[in-house]
Amino acid sequence: MHLKNALRAATALTLISSVGASAETITIATVNNGDMIRMQGYTDDFTAKTGHTVEWVTLEENVLRQRVTTDITTKGGQFDIMTIGMYETPIWGANGWLVPLDDLSAEYDVDDILPAMRGGLSHDGTLYAAPFYGESSMVMYRTDLMEAAGLEMPEAPTWAFIREAAAAMTDRENDINGICLRGKAGWGEGGAFITVTANSFGARWFDEDWNAQFDQPQWKEALTFFVDMMNAYGPPGYATNGFNENLSLFQQGKCGMWIDATVAASFVTNPNDSTVADSVGFALAPDTGLGKRSNWLWAWALAIPAGTQKEAAAKEFIEWATSKDYIELVAKNEGWANVPPGARTSLYETPEYQEVPFAKMTLDSINAADPTNPTVDPVPYVGIQFVAIPEFAGIATEVSQEFSAVYAGQQTVEEALEKAQALTNDAMEAAGYR
Repeated sequence: MHLKNALRAATALTLISSVGASAETITIATVNNGDMIRMQGYTDDFTAKTGHTVEWVTLEENVLRQRVTTDITTKGGQFDIMTIGMYETPIWGANGWLVPLDDLSAEYDVDDILPAMRGGLSHDGTLYAAPFYGESSMVMYRTDLMEAAGLEMPEAPTWAFIREAAAAMTDRENDINGICLRGKAGWGEGGAFITVTANSFGARWFDEDWNAQFDQPQWKEALTFFVDMMNAYGPPGYATNGFNENLSLFQQGKCGMWIDATVAASFVTNPNDSTVADSVGFALAPDTGLGKRSNWLWAWALAIPAGTQKEAAAKEFIEWATSKDYIELVAKNEGWANVPPGARTSLYETPEYQEVPFAKMTLDSINAADPTNPTVDPVPYVGIQFVAIPEFAGIATEVSQEFSAVYAGQQTVEEALEKAQALTNDAMEAAGYR
């Protein structure tokens, strides 16, 4: 063997043995959304680069939240990485439950993370989770059905226009619902959607003294509008539809409009999955003219629970999965439209990505969301589709169950709001806010 080749072979063997010696198997809890499923398909790239292997625990959104919350609060130690979001990260970081991500490599370029995402995933200026993708929400609509209805979608529509368009596009004989929206119980499912809708009608969860506001006319107006529109123009059984159910309906051509996470844009425009891929348009989430649009701000992010025995390997995975290189890996294999959006400034400066039809509307929607000023009237909390206090998840899950019961025809709007008011105030009193 030539000396140079022998040296090269010896070096390769040394690298392999050193990787093998420190190789770990890390367990990751994640949500069953399309981008996360896609990431699992690229895990071999991570293993080839680091020697570490990955075991995935993939769960439906409500179940994921329950499992990771139970694990972190009981120090269960089931997971080395958890997929969490902007609600949990600052609270858990403040509690010392997460490993700070303050020593990521220079190549990772943490300053490239969009400011809205960094801010929402930090506590006291320290990053505690890295965004896999970021999102707001926006209108996705069938351009062919809109044209057939003789209407034109404004770039910034009102709820009144959305209702008019839903009526015009509904075609029960052909199984086309004018509008598909989340009704599924869960604070981050239907709860998130009705909260941002209510924001745009001038409602809020609490006044400045932490009194629940469900007894105010704005909540009644928002919830009544939503229920009447969905009963008339939404799909049957919308009370149990969340993100994935509505995505499936839209891809099958059964929705005129769908207002939901901006991240869905790549799935509804992918001809491999969507029967309407070539006729989808985008617009900002609707408002009522009060100055607040019904869009949220969120990131599905990767965090490391404190106490893991595999912190170094977990950080390597987070750097790999949320890096510029990962974005390029997906772009090379599946096209720029399918990369994880909304997390990095550099993505929106990439000429190829600027040509993606929904890229600008996604960024505009993210930039239109202001978690520090989420409502028409002042509030004592931060958060748009959630209230950034530890008690919120439990309270909002119960409230969303009451609302879903309205959607299912099991109680009236008035009954649900009365229950929401009582249970929220009781919980806040018990927690010492009032």
